[in-house]
Amino acid sequence: MAADGGPFLLHGTGWRIPERLVELRFIRSGGPGGQNVNKVSTAVELRFDLAASALHANHKARLGQKAGDRLTQEGILILRAERFRTQDMNRTDALKRLAELVESTVLAPRDRIATKPTRASKERRLAAKTGRSQIKAGRGRVDPD
Repeated sequence: MAADGGPFLLHGTGWRIPERLVELRFIRSGGPGGQNVNKVSTAVELRFDLAASALHANHKARLGQKAGDRLTQEGILILRAERFRTQDMNRTDALKRLAELVESTVLAPRDRIATKPTRASKERRLAAKTGRSQIKAGRGRVDPD
């Protein structure tokens, strides 16, 4: 048991997700598949309560940005896994995708360092523009004189 009242379902470098914050629902998978797809609930809908998690505020913000429209207004991240034909494989896939998503937010993105074009690149660009201009200038009407 963990200090926050439950075992950890996932953990990585500097982060842990308690089991109580993740809800797994088994639903019917869409698409083609014959009669089996209409009878068996093999797809998994994973719901992770990001708002209640103990992740650092920076991690939560980056995770919210990466999640996009998969994050509800209540702060719940919803992942749907239906690639495989079995519940167990889809469950594993959903948990793996959640772990990868959280792991990708651990490192802050590096700030972009603004650079200036070199003098040579400016000269090449201007020479190319001049050449192109001359080519286009030569396309005018020809006088029949």
